[in-house]
Amino acid sequence: MSFTDPIGDMLARIRNAQERGKSKVTTPASKLRERVLGVLQQEGFIRGFATVQHDGGHPEIEIELKYFDGAPVIHEIQRVSKPSRRVYASVDSIPTVFNGLGISILSTPKGVMSDAEARAQNVGGEVLCTVF
Repeated sequence: MSFTDPIGDMLARIRNAQERGKSKVTTPASKLRERVLGVLQQEGFIRGFATVQHDGGHPEIEIELKYFDGAPVIHEIQRVSKPSRRVYASVDSIPTVFNGLGISILSTPKGVMSDAEARAQNVGGEVLCTVF
C-alpha cells in the first residue's frame, strides 16, 4: 500500500492512538519517520520507538506513547508542510509553537531537527509538523 503523505499518516496514527488511550502504535518503517520520532523522543513527547521485522513482511516501527496523570503528553500534533503545499522557513522565520512550549520539526540540510536546534545551528528548512 502506498501513501501520498507518510508523515501525515504517522501523525494521524499517533493522534488516534492517544485518543483511544493506547500505550503503543505501529506504523510502516522509513528513515524519515525514524528521524521525526527521534526528535519527538529527544524532546520528551514519546517514550521511545523500535523497528520490528515480521516474518515475510515489511518492517514496522512500534511507537511507545507517553502519558502524564492519565492524559497524553502530546496535546496537539499537526502536519504543516504537505505534499500539495510545501512550507519552508528561513532561520529568522521558524515558527514558535505556543510561545516555546511546543516544538516545530524541520527537515534541514543538516538533518531532521527541532526548531531550537535549527536556530542554534543557524539553518532553515521545510517545516514538517508542530507538536504541543
